[in-house]
Amino acid sequence: MTLLFTLALIALLSIASYHRASWNASVGVAAITLLIGTFFGAFGAFSWLIFLAIVVPLSLTNIRQQYIVAPLFKAFKKVTPTMSETEKSAIDAGTTWWEADLFCGNPDWKKLHQYPQSRLTIEEQAFLDGPVEEVCAMLDDWKATHELTDLPEDVWQYLKDNKFFAMIIKKQYGGLEFSAYAQSCVLQKLTSKSTLLSSIVGVPNSLGPGELLQHYGTQEQKDHYLPRLAKGQEIPCFALTSPEAGSDASAIPDYGIVCKGEWEGKETLGIRLTWNKRYITLAPVATVLGLAFKLRDPDGLLGDNKEPGITCALIPTNTPGVKIGRRHFPLNVPFQNGPTQGDDIFVPIDYIIGGPKMAGQGWRMLVECLSVGRVITLPSNSTGGIKSLALASGAYSRIRRQFKLPIGKMEGIEESLAKLGGYAYSTDAAVSMSTGAVDSGEKPSVVSAILKYHLTEQMRASTMHAMDIHGGKGICLGPNNYLGRGYQGAPIAITVEGANILTRNMIIYGQGAIRCHPFVLAELNAVSMEDKQAALESFDTSLMGHIGFTISNLVRTKWLALTGARFTKVPYNDETAVFYRNASRYSASLAFMSDICMAVFGGSLKRKERISARLGDLLSYLYLVSATLKRYNDEGRKKEDLPFVQWSCQEHLYLCQRALADLINNMPSAVLRGMLKVLLFPFGRPVRKPTDELEHKIAHLLQTPNASRERLAAHIYLKDEPLNILGKQEQTLRDILEVEPLFDKVCRSKGQKLPFMQLDKVAQMGLEAGILNEDEAAKLSAVEAKRLAVINVDDFDPSELMAGQAATKQSTKKGASAA
Repeated sequence: MTLLFTLALIALLSIASYHRASWNASVGVAAITLLIGTFFGAFGAFSWLIFLAIVVPLSLTNIRQQYIVAPLFKAFKKVTPTMSETEKSAIDAGTTWWEADLFCGNPDWKKLHQYPQSRLTIEEQAFLDGPVEEVCAMLDDWKATHELTDLPEDVWQYLKDNKFFAMIIKKQYGGLEFSAYAQSCVLQKLTSKSTLLSSIVGVPNSLGPGELLQHYGTQEQKDHYLPRLAKGQEIPCFALTSPEAGSDASAIPDYGIVCKGEWEGKETLGIRLTWNKRYITLAPVATVLGLAFKLRDPDGLLGDNKEPGITCALIPTNTPGVKIGRRHFPLNVPFQNGPTQGDDIFVPIDYIIGGPKMAGQGWRMLVECLSVGRVITLPSNSTGGIKSLALASGAYSRIRRQFKLPIGKMEGIEESLAKLGGYAYSTDAAVSMSTGAVDSGEKPSVVSAILKYHLTEQMRASTMHAMDIHGGKGICLGPNNYLGRGYQGAPIAITVEGANILTRNMIIYGQGAIRCHPFVLAELNAVSMEDKQAALESFDTSLMGHIGFTISNLVRTKWLALTGARFTKVPYNDETAVFYRNASRYSASLAFMSDICMAVFGGSLKRKERISARLGDLLSYLYLVSATLKRYNDEGRKKEDLPFVQWSCQEHLYLCQRALADLINNMPSAVLRGMLKVLLFPFGRPVRKPTDELEHKIAHLLQTPNASRERLAAHIYLKDEPLNILGKQEQTLRDILEVEPLFDKVCRSKGQKLPFMQLDKVAQMGLEAGILNEDEAAKLSAVEAKRLAVINVDDFDPSELMAGQAATKQSTKKGASAA
């Protein structure tokens, strides 16, 4: 009887903990069970003594705080690393969203599906169908990247005239005021034509003067600059990175000293600025320079604070002493990027964005704006690139033949095609869901880091897969190569806006643990409180909640692992149910392992970057699975799209599982490792990688025009026009599929399988044998020229490959010889 009631007590408390019942509710459950057990003789005085010894000290606030919490708080303060002001600003920046649900171990999938689906307005759609398509048609990417190393002047002017640089600027100042989702769609389409084009358009609409002015500028600054930015009369850039401060941008050595000086013939309160910046996009052509620097006020002209800190100002580039115009050359993707310097340049104090009152607020301004901009530009460019690669590789694989069959029917090619299709679906889903969050008012700083890292990495991997499929077609640069520049430029996206190593190892979990955990931030804040009693009370509340949270996640993790999450509620009992269940399971594992790592490593967890990275990977892969499931639901749960959904979810859950296993294997204690393996993987690892059969389905979808492929191609420039290689290749794919029955008819008549080449001769054979009529033969012959255009590569006269000074010297030499 005692054993039965003890097991019942454990079971009831576990159920209460699983459902995160309050302390009082759990105590009530235990007390009632003890009373009933006492009535049946299962429990006696000793059992009640143990119960009271535990419950009374924890329930009486004064006793708990004085004898339990206070010593723990003292120890906590000793091991907690201090946070710099820049770290505090980064943590305070932005908001938490769905990633917080995933971090807490109990995601509400209905809540996910209730987030509104991102949609374009009529005006936004018209812009995509009009000016965006028009500028794509105008641009010869090979000429721009190889000959001009810049956009042609007519393209620059078209971008200015049609307000491409004003998508974020409000209509009251003459801008387009597009949604974050619309900006993403525009950048995806531009990327599908030219990474040079999308880079130049993306930057002014991301972190830069326009964004900072709208949020923090004075009314006078807004009225002056925003209409000019909207009309393209001003070209902005923002200078943050210095040679001595790259990823650690808060350590910039550039400085400004508050002082009085002469400005336009009058004594004026201002700043003497000295800076040396590099990697600044649009700097060589900018007319207004956003500048981040450390402000000093030694004479207290602005107030008592003599070291206000990082400050942002707007400097017209025609200000005497501003050095600007030289260019970097980032991996043959020649978007305008370069250095800028200034030495002891005096400017008025009103050049500070937001005026003197915003002195020292620059870092907060930057991290708050970055949490939005980083969701849009690089993730959208990466998504547009991946989708383009998936479509192009699918078409090429169906057109290109070896061994008398399309190369896309070879299993090795299918494997790479499947990855391209799966990444294209999930990255598009992640960008759509995340920009939707921005449009609903969120500033998801953790999500922005997840997207920046994983989508640029998947773009890099996708580029490699596409190159493997295309072979020689991919490695020979020229007007007909749509892979080469993207392949060369892939590391650029990896490097900028926070290097990916930094983003993965420090930012995703570093911010995520503090921002998304329901109790950690409150515990940290208690350490810095000056009122000791208030600090103790705050820590007490947080600690008790944290303990209950950890116990709940322990119970949830064990139950979900033992049952395979089979009893977890899911919104749909169909082929996707297993993905919801496994995501719930690993969400609980993430929450539990976070607390385990905090307990094991304490304050040194901040320095355990690889541990943090694996925890961040868990959160990231769960977010990508969530986005995939939401997209499938938003688009009407179309069965024909299931292969993309299944591949993405299986791949990311498998990676999630691997990150969890690697995390366990790197715990410092063998005993702890053994316990965690039994707890988290009692029956082994349940998730398997996508099967060959599933990848075959995706490869087939990418090689054949169909509704699923069309949905994957949303917001990609596929118009069949002279300067669009992808569009011409798409038409060739359709044409080849149309004439294949004619080719097969000739083969059958000849009694042999002819190679799919020299289709003009095959057409003549069919015409002479009376198998094909004149129209059919003409179709077959016409396709041959298109087929050759797809598989052939460019070649050049050696003089055509000379650039810059070499080309000038060669031309001069030829002119002299002619003379």
